[in-house]
Amino acid sequence: MPLSEHEQRLLEEMERNLYQNDADFVATVAGRRGKPNYRLIVIGALLAVAGVAALVAGVIVRQPIVGVVGFGLMLGGVLMVLSPGRGAAEPAAAGRSGSARAPRSSWMQTMNERWERRQDERGE
Repeated sequence: MPLSEHEQRLLEEMERNLYQNDADFVATVAGRRGKPNYRLIVIGALLAVAGVAALVAGVIVRQPIVGVVGFGLMLGGVLMVLSPGRGAAEPAAAGRSGSARAPRSSWMQTMNERWERRQDERGE
């Protein structure tokens, strides 16, 4: 069920606020953002299928080295499919870096001022 326009606006506003208030958390949790690299997905899937075929062929001809090579191909293909492409996270990071720095620095300044006030109150 698609979101209504009002719900989409609320979600976008919440995302912007999250990016502005806690950019480190977003960078840690976000992982991979942006468009997936379909070329890597297809190549990885083909490698995984070739790896399974080589693994089965190694079992059939009773050659462990063929099975090990097949397993390696299969593992490499799966990792290629699951890993983010080069620069997949860069557009999201570049888009929020300019807007996140100013509010974050003011937030840090506010926290520092509060800390200094507490220290001054304890000292008196």
